[in-house]
Amino acid sequence: MTERADRIIVALRSGHEHLASLVRGLGAADLTKGSGAAEWDVSQVLSHLGSGAEIALAVLEGALDGTGPKGADFNKSVWARWDAMSPGERAESFLPANEALVTRYEGLDAHTREDLRINLGFLPTPVDVATVAGLRLSEFTFHTWDVEAAFDPAAVLASDATGLLLDQAALLIGRLGKADAVDGRPLRLTIRTTAPDRSFGLDLGEAVSLGAQPAEPDAVLSAPAEWWLRLTTGRHAPAYTPTSVSLTGGALTLDDLRRVFPGF
Repeated sequence: MTERADRIIVALRSGHEHLASLVRGLGAADLTKGSGAAEWDVSQVLSHLGSGAEIALAVLEGALDGTGPKGADFNKSVWARWDAMSPGERAESFLPANEALVTRYEGLDAHTREDLRINLGFLPTPVDVATVAGLRLSEFTFHTWDVEAAFDPAAVLASDATGLLLDQAALLIGRLGKADAVDGRPLRLTIRTTAPDRSFGLDLGEAVSLGAQPAEPDAVLSAPAEWWLRLTTGRHAPAYTPTSVSLTGGALTLDDLRRVFPGF
């Protein structure tokens, strides 16, 4: 598991450097432009990432020193402070906040990366560094796309993060998917992705889950892996969907799948 944590931390660093270089080039009008997250402008996405970095760092420090997570009041105070910032202040403050979190992850030795357990509060048991850093990588990668999509509708997820996020997709798929969006019809799909090439099953029953590809699927979705990941998080509007995406079988449509995954 240390190897996975190592790879995730490297991806967090490259993601930070990429987004930081973009943020440094944004003007005042760019920061108030609508982002890929429908209800936020670019500065609000950066606010979310900056406040999230502060909270994630506090959670990590609490696990390292044994004091545990700070609790809801701390989180609310961080969010309130970032919400009160101007768009320019959010962009400026995002840079050191995320740098501090990535640097702290990079400073963890191999023993800590393997053995530390972190209480996130919303999972049933404490989890390892790879899981926590992977959740941050997910948040960071999708919201980086939100920023980039404001200026380029053909933006894609970072390639060095895509495979890692694909590996952990099953962790939250039940929270992200809404099986009742297809009128309670139990459906089993085969998902075939490229870059990286994977094949697996998507079950739409009483819950949404991933598993082995079915022998007789009701439909087959073929798509770049990064778009499949964007689909599961609601970043799937037709304007953001490449022509290489296809759905065969007739049991449901792409719009049905978009309703299954309304996003966050």
